[in-house]
Amino acid sequence: MTGRSRCGVSVCAAEATGETTGVTTQGSIDPHGSRRWIPAAATLLFGAAVGAAVFAIGRNVTPDYSAGLFGSHFTDAVQLKAQLGTVLLAMALIQLALALWMYGHLPGAGRAPRRIRVVHRVIGALLFLLSVPIAVHCIQTYGVELSPARALVHSLAGCFFYGAFAAKVLVVQSRRLPGWLLPLLGGILVAAVAVSWYAAALWYFDGNALP
Repeated sequence: MTGRSRCGVSVCAAEATGETTGVTTQGSIDPHGSRRWIPAAATLLFGAAVGAAVFAIGRNVTPDYSAGLFGSHFTDAVQLKAQLGTVLLAMALIQLALALWMYGHLPGAGRAPRRIRVVHRVIGALLFLLSVPIAVHCIQTYGVELSPARALVHSLAGCFFYGAFAAKVLVVQSRRLPGWLLPLLGGILVAAVAVSWYAAALWYFDGNALP
């Protein structure tokens, strides 16, 4: 078998398993590779729609300052939310470390065992479940506030969080989306949690002021 024929067999095998990089043997662009941005864009638009829906719901809610959170009301509820928000931040940072480990970018950690993926998914699910009652209380009590700037930033971070989470669920379930989309959405999730914590929990812990 000649070197040329071996190359042809390799290319055919790669095409059959979907491992091509978007360039055919003639040097032309593979239409399947060049159009991967379409489902990626659709996924991002879906996430944006979810975030916009959360924003719209919050803007149309009549605030009820007596709404409770796990039996706590008024200042006690604010304190509890600050504490739970800190737990969410810790979980998000753990998720970030686990993701870096799985991608081989955690210094000194070596190769991540397969069980780390399971741990990553479990913590992600718990993070989402814990965020729901906090978000519901925020929307019931305050809605989406546009002022002051701190409240606006906190509200937008929450909308970004649920939009990015919805988009990430689609990415995890699909094998046809580009590989960069998952870490991008994961980074947005961590950033949204951090910004939300800074604009609310840290504000509370620092005596209703931001450092």
